[in-house]
Amino acid sequence: MRVGVVAVQGDVSEHVEAVRRAIREGGYSGEAIPVRRPEDLARVDALTIPGGESTAISKLLVKAGLFDDIVRRAHEGMPVLGTCAGCILLAKEGDRQVSGTQTRLLGLMDMAVDRNAFGRQRQSFEAEVEVSVLDRPFRGVFIRAPAITRTWGDCTPLAKLGDRIVLARQGHLVGSTFHPELSGDLRIHEWFLGLV
Repeated sequence: MRVGVVAVQGDVSEHVEAVRRAIREGGYSGEAIPVRRPEDLARVDALTIPGGESTAISKLLVKAGLFDDIVRRAHEGMPVLGTCAGCILLAKEGDRQVSGTQTRLLGLMDMAVDRNAFGRQRQSFEAEVEVSVLDRPFRGVFIRAPAITRTWGDCTPLAKLGDRIVLARQGHLVGSTFHPELSGDLRIHEWFLGLV
């Protein structure tokens, strides 16, 4: 399998390394590659959209000619994992900050997000998260993290922190408000590879 990591802005190298390790340690055959152009996207079987700044990533996806291709490929069944800013971009609805910055969402998952639900950068934290598809809690790294405020249709919450949804799945699409690539724990990446 070939897993792409959107490489226009954000914590790209951390995701590439996490995917590489998850492929190797999960017993899969394949590689992780940065995706900067449509021809890169055409070569991948699955895609990760990393954390970073959602408005910047959205604009750069449009500028690079990737935005519409990601939407098309996802509708065709390509698995996509979006973390933090990537999770925001997967949502069909954003909050006032999303609309105020005119961030164009990919609109792939039946969920709404609150862009800075857990506060600014200085309110970043780590917490144990109970994830329904994992055998034990996952140490979530929340950096200026969004929250999923509601889901509908086929979108299902997989984890909550208090009353806030922090991980959701809709078929082959997964949105995480925290950064699994920064935890040192590969279980979410390995679980995602199982969808590919």
